[in-house]
Amino acid sequence: MKIRVVVQGALGRMGKEVVSALCQEPETEIVGATELAVTTDSLVLPGGSKSIPLSTDLNQILTETQPDVLVDFSTAAAAMSAARLATEKGVNLVIGATGFSPEDLDEIDRLVQASGVGAVVAPNFALGAVLMMHLAKMAAPYLDYAEIIELHHDKKADAPSGTSRLTAKEMAEARGKAFLQPPASNNEAESRGETTDGIAIHSVRLPGLMAHQEVIFGAAGQTLRIRHDQISREAFMPGIILAVKEVVKRKGLTRDLPALLDL
Repeated sequence: MKIRVVVQGALGRMGKEVVSALCQEPETEIVGATELAVTTDSLVLPGGSKSIPLSTDLNQILTETQPDVLVDFSTAAAAMSAARLATEKGVNLVIGATGFSPEDLDEIDRLVQASGVGAVVAPNFALGAVLMMHLAKMAAPYLDYAEIIELHHDKKADAPSGTSRLTAKEMAEARGKAFLQPPASNNEAESRGETTDGIAIHSVRLPGLMAHQEVIFGAAGQTLRIRHDQISREAFMPGIILAVKEVVKRKGLTRDLPALLDL
């Protein structure tokens, strides 16, 4: 039996890629979609062979289609509202929105535990980015200094990115303490980026970029660079499909993709 999926934000740039990927995957079936503003009550799927219900009303779509999974790459605020509604109806969650507070994640955990469903929440579904973070964690115990440069398109809402914040947090956890920082002069504080666990994170936002991150380690006489470059949204699709397949098998909250990859 195929996994029935509803996509929130199906007409956005990310949503269109998700819809296309779900249509190509033999084990999934997209059964409904939502968008902030619509001019029709149906969405023609890629290839034109089928249409599905489309609405601004998520409650209507979930009630009408009875999905197994809701995939949401909207905003943190919209995703929280959707999570409350979906868990009430026993629908599993795959969420790629960023900007969640620790309290938001705790609430999602409580919601899925109470409803007996699963949720996968990750700031980045690109498998290469997940491996980049994993390699950075491996290196973290051995080098005392590190900084992160993250570069994204100019429409990205948050800075630093959720991926860079998570990378810094996991590097410090792997190391067991904060990284060291070179002494700073009084006039450079504003140019050093946001500091997380001793790691300065520098954010770049420009047209022409997609999603890029470089972790730079420094030590006496040497540096180590670990970089991931994402050049299209297609990079997210294998991770999203993996999450959709896995979330129906798991109860409770799974934070980030490494747990699904046994990393």
